[in-house]
Amino acid sequence: MFEKSILLQRLKHRNKMKNLKFTLILLTGLLAANFSNAQTIEDGKKFLYYEKFISAKNVFQQLLTANPNNEEAAYWLGQALIGPDEDKDIEGAKAVYQKGLAANPNSALLNAGMGHVELLEGKTQQARSHFESAISLSGGKNIMVLDAVGIANAEFDSKSGDAAYAVEKLKLATTQKGFKDARIMTDLGDAYRKLQDGGNAQLAYEAALAIDPKYARAKFRIGRIYQSQGRSQEAIYLQYYNDAIALDPNYSPVYFYLHQYFYETDVVKSATYLDKYLAAKGTDEPNACFLTAQMKFAQGLFPETITAAEACIAASANPYPNLFGLVAYANFKIAETREKAGDSTGAMTAYGNSKIAFDKYFQKQKAAKLGPLDRITYALALLKFPGNEVLAGSFIDQAVELDSVEASKVSNLKLVVASYERNKQYAEAGEWYKKILNVKKTPTKTDIYNAANSYYRIGQFAQSADVYTIYTQKYPDDIFGYYMVGKSLWGIDTVMKYGLANNYFAKAIEVGEAYPDKSKIIPQLMGSYKYLFAYSVNVLKDKELALSYADKALLIDPNDAEMKGNRDMVAGLTLKPDTKPVNTADKVVINPDGSLNVTGKDGSSTVITKEGKITTIKDGITTIIENGKVTMLDKDGKVINATPTPPRPGAGTPKPPTKPAGGTKKK
Repeated sequence: MFEKSILLQRLKHRNKMKNLKFTLILLTGLLAANFSNAQTIEDGKKFLYYEKFISAKNVFQQLLTANPNNEEAAYWLGQALIGPDEDKDIEGAKAVYQKGLAANPNSALLNAGMGHVELLEGKTQQARSHFESAISLSGGKNIMVLDAVGIANAEFDSKSGDAAYAVEKLKLATTQKGFKDARIMTDLGDAYRKLQDGGNAQLAYEAALAIDPKYARAKFRIGRIYQSQGRSQEAIYLQYYNDAIALDPNYSPVYFYLHQYFYETDVVKSATYLDKYLAAKGTDEPNACFLTAQMKFAQGLFPETITAAEACIAASANPYPNLFGLVAYANFKIAETREKAGDSTGAMTAYGNSKIAFDKYFQKQKAAKLGPLDRITYALALLKFPGNEVLAGSFIDQAVELDSVEASKVSNLKLVVASYERNKQYAEAGEWYKKILNVKKTPTKTDIYNAANSYYRIGQFAQSADVYTIYTQKYPDDIFGYYMVGKSLWGIDTVMKYGLANNYFAKAIEVGEAYPDKSKIIPQLMGSYKYLFAYSVNVLKDKELALSYADKALLIDPNDAEMKGNRDMVAGLTLKPDTKPVNTADKVVINPDGSLNVTGKDGSSTVITKEGKITTIKDGITTIIENGKVTMLDKDGKVINATPTPPRPGAGTPKPPTKPAGGTKKK
């Protein structure tokens, strides 16, 4: 029994040893498996290459959590945070670098990273100080540090950074012993490209491909160089983009770029490239829902766009702000279509929905991301509803101020003008036409005409004359400007009492008679002669002068029945000029409020408001004509006489046209 007991104990001990060995083997295997699955700095950098910023951020964050002193992980984590073209987490990157520098202020790599953040903040001097510190701390020849400084300054699509400085540091990095890095060589190409040196940029990209023939980013960048030269190079740059895809079908940036490139010209291709982009990007594209909905907008499927965008909004606790903008634009398009079809009720409903969506979009989107078109379209929606004119005007002014291209500024202003004209708000249209004159370096005759005619057509003659005066200044050898200033002033001085239009019609005749070919200006010449003929008869009562104007007019157009008939009537009359000299305007000044200051040849001073009130001061006596009543005041303001409105000058004589006559130049 004892021996059997000893034997059983030995067997149990042997089994325990076997179990212990098995457990050790199992633990060793698990540790090995975890080690093999642990991601590295290179894994994170590869995610950055594919612009998978979320995945890159996760890798670097895990590495930094595992080892808070891992300065390389900290540096690349910051780069992942500021990597996206939009929604850069500058504050997040700054916090990472500050924390790292607090623990290790002499970290060259983190000093370079902090400089990058400061460049994005616009702190160029502080940034340069950090870059120089980084280079000094690393001995001036550390490839990684030199590249970090170069990357910060070489971002092509960023306004910050010193391209020449980037080239200098990146070239130094490529000359270091043992250098063989396609990524850094491509960074050098980006620096040259930012420096507007396409030749050296392409050489650098090709050198990167010599190091790594599969480096699609370099091939893609060469295509960008050729695209910057315009559409004439389309076949070349599209080939480079396709070559980049062939080198690495997982390189998502080229798909997204091609999606955007064809977005407005070929929606089928655009949609195809979007699908490929989303497949390559995977869960690293947080705005996939928006991009899919936006594609429906490009296809003209506006109701479907709204449905898709609203579904995206409902599915997210913090919706992408552009989704609200997408709903706004889609409703605006629907409204325009209904308006053109004559469905005013349906149009206003859609405009109302557009306005509501724009309200939300402007509340949720960052101001820096609201572009000129956003402001213009929102303004157009606002103008559909009375009471929003001031707010709409502020958005339009902001849009024009933000836009750096003259043609775009003018195009945006014309959208607003068209909106006012559709609503027959011609005075408002005139004000915005005047802004076009201020924006354009060289306004055309049509530009000036559009502004002036907006006022003329609604009887705002002072404003019309003011703008047409600009026409005479810019085109002094063109009859039309003088003629239209004359017609505008005649619209104010309808009975020719002050002769406001005299000088301009006389100038129109002077300029017009100098035309070698008068066939195209007959309406302007005839209109000017007819005015002076009427003035000679009705005001001056000078028969001979009137007949001389009639004869000159008939030389221009012998078949003008109106002129022939009036001449024949006047020829048979006996006209007696007034013994008192006629007071005509010696100088006319148009004020910003539309009123006129008129200085008479007799020394009188007259103010004519746009409402029609006339106040004349001469020899200390003030005469006020308003609403048909004439009031005279002495120098102390005491009423000295109140008389009925005097009869129209020239009563009892034939009545040649006393309102603006002659053709009006068409648009």
